[in-house]
Parts: sequence; structure tokens; C-alpha cells
Amino acid sequence: MAATSNEERLPRLLALVPYLQARPGISVAEAAADFGVTEQQLRRDLTLLWMCGLPGHGPGDLIDLAFEGDSVSVVFDAGMSRPLRLTAEEALALVVALRTLAETHGLADSDAIKSALAKVETAAGGAVDDSTVAVELDHDERLLVVLHRAIEDGRALRLVYYSASRDETGERTVDPLRVFEADGRTYLEAWCRQAEGMRLFRLDRIEDARVLPEAAHIPDDVQPRDLTEGVFRPASEHLLVELRLGPAYGWVADYYVAEDVVEEGELLRVSLRVADPGWVRALVLGSAGQAEVLSPDWLAEGIRTEAARALAAYAAK
Repeated sequence: MAATSNEERLPRLLALVPYLQARPGISVAEAAADFGVTEQQLRRDLTLLWMCGLPGHGPGDLIDLAFEGDSVSVVFDAGMSRPLRLTAEEALALVVALRTLAETHGLADSDAIKSALAKVETAAGGAVDDSTVAVELDHDERLLVVLHRAIEDGRALRLVYYSASRDETGERTVDPLRVFEADGRTYLEAWCRQAEGMRLFRLDRIEDARVLPEAAHIPDDVQPRDLTEGVFRPASEHLLVELRLGPAYGWVADYYVAEDVVEEGELLRVSLRVADPGWVRALVLGSAGQAEVLSPDWLAEGIRTEAARALAAYAAK
């Protein structure tokens, strides 16, 4: 058998003491065969072990071996027979990492994480438990971990997404291209299989994201959106709506992309484009007078008629 390298020798040295402890008086030939080395190499390993031990490195701190003819036994193991234990700091780092994964839904096998956590906590000898570490990622942090992992691994995503233009939440499968920040917001740019086109998804409107086992497939001719003129590009087919908003509904100007915002004392006059006027109706009808449609006239009139009909039905009861 050829001489072994230092990379092979170190793990063998670490394993030798507990191996010999479990087999007192074993022959050098048998031990050498079990480790796949020559008897000469094993004797060199045993000689080196005589120089290893606990800090202090006095004669009473070093590993002591006894040779009787061709057999060998461990007289003093210097603690190397004890099961390997993690320090509190090592265990804490592993527990934090595993619980971060557990908090990130759609990224890993939860059963595997729970099993790994139990093993780490056992190895830590009680130094780390549920009362010691609590990891909680906020919604955006969890989503960013999932989105970046999908992009790095080239995997598709299943999103639960709120569409402001339609005032509805639905599921869709997308092939992610990139995550970027613009105008103070974070976006996912992805190929939407439902729309069969590239779409931007605002991070704060993604309610859930899960990495799928299938690979992402983005058409070869698709290019990332040019952001030199900003994220939002009004489409001519989208309806331009002008709203007057009271103080309680000023958030609309921040949450939705507005073309124009004008302050009128405590009120705001906001112009924005919408793909579906249905959400405008829902917004105004549920605002208790805090939101009013100024234009187009047909939308404003339709909402007034719907509100009057609802009041009449209520009064009739």
C-alpha cells in the first residue's frame, strides 16, 4: 500500500483513538487492514498520537498508548473518546441558519429542516433550544430569499399576487429574470405564462412565492425592460382616471403609480391609469365619501347611480 497524504492522515488520526478504545488489545495488523494502510504507516500514526493531547502538553496531558508485542491499547485518551459536541457559538450559528430556512416558505423541505434542527440541538447538549433562539424574517425578506434562489437555480415560481389594476388576488406561474429596485420600490421582472409576456411584479404586492421543481423558460428574444425612462410606462389602452381623495385615502397616491398628484388643502387630486375600472368602483364605494371620481364622467355617474341604488335598498329594509 502506498504512503498516505496529510489530507488522508488527519481524519485517520482522529478516528484511531475511539477505534482503539472500542477494541483494546487489537493487533496492529488487523487495525492497519481496517484503515487500509500498511503496518509501518499505522505505527507511524501511533507514534504521532503519543505527541497529541490536551492543552498544557505535559506528560499527563498527552494520549498514552500501550504496545504488547503486536497488539495496541489506549491507556489515556485525552478526551478523544467523548462524543463530538458543538460549542454554544457553533450551535447557535447553525440553529439561526436552519430557522431562517424554516421561515422561508417554498424554499426547502420543512421535515428535513426540523430533523437537522433536532440533531444540532442534541449535539449542542442543551446549550441552544427554542427559548434561546427565535428567528423571524419579515415578509419582504422571506420573499427576496425565495426570488433570488429561483433566479440562481433557474427555476420557475408560483406567485400569489395582488393586481392593483384589477383589484384582485390570483395565482400565476412565472419564469423569473431579475430583481431590481427603482423609485424606492423592489420589483421582480419575469415572464408571465398566463399573460405570455414580460411583466413587473411589485414585491409589496406579492403575497406568497414558491420555487417550483421545473426549470424556468424565458424566450430567447426577450430583453430586460429599459428603465431609463422609469418603471411605469402608461399604455394608451388603459383608462385615465382622476380622483379627489380625503386625508384617510391619501395612501392611494403612494400605493398606486400616479401620473399627477395635486394638493388641494387637505385633499389630493390624483390622476392615474387603470386597466380595469372595477377596482375604482370598489375603492370609491367603500371609502365613505373619502374618494370621489372626477373623470371620466361616465365612470363617476355610474358609481353615483350604484351608490344611490344601494342606499335605496338599505332604506327599504
